[in-house]
Amino acid sequence: MFLVSRLAKTGVSASVVVCAVLSSHLAKAAGDGGSKGLPQLDITTWPNQLLWLAITFTVGYFLMAKVITPRISIVLDTRRQLVADDLKRAKIADAEAKQMKQAYEDELEAARTAAAESASKAMVQAKAQAETAESDLSAKLAKKTKASETKLAKMRDEAMSNINDLAKELTLDAVSNITGMKVTKTDADKALKKVLKQSGQEA
Repeated sequence: MFLVSRLAKTGVSASVVVCAVLSSHLAKAAGDGGSKGLPQLDITTWPNQLLWLAITFTVGYFLMAKVITPRISIVLDTRRQLVADDLKRAKIADAEAKQMKQAYEDELEAARTAAAESASKAMVQAKAQAETAESDLSAKLAKKTKASETKLAKMRDEAMSNINDLAKELTLDAVSNITGMKVTKTDADKALKKVLKQSGQEA
């Protein structure tokens, strides 16, 4: 074990040392027993095995360093770039979605405000039109009422005039038939007015 640790400190692989120790023991045992044992444990073939090990290791190292590892690096870089691009596109899409949502909300709010203003203006206009129509209707009704009252007053005056004339004629005829006296229309008018006045006082 002390020899193994010393060799490990000097840079020699522990597995190589272990293999050397094992092979020496096995070779000794084989020499004692009269048989050679496994060929790979024969210490006389170790230099050849170590040479091919170094060649194989060197070829493998160069293959890993120059062929396999660059390809793996390229694949990893490509995947890393794809992931970065996907994240970038996702961030851009998220920002665009937020902008679209904000624009939609702004347009919706503007539409609601415009609708409210339009409804308010429509109500004001409808109220003004209703008031104008009502004023016009009131004016027309007042005009028609006044015309009707004027017409009724005229008709009443005409009727009263006709009644007075008829009453005068009836009075003249009655006085003439009853008393045989001739009475003028002036006298009959005075008598009729007196009678109407008395009737009005009694009423």
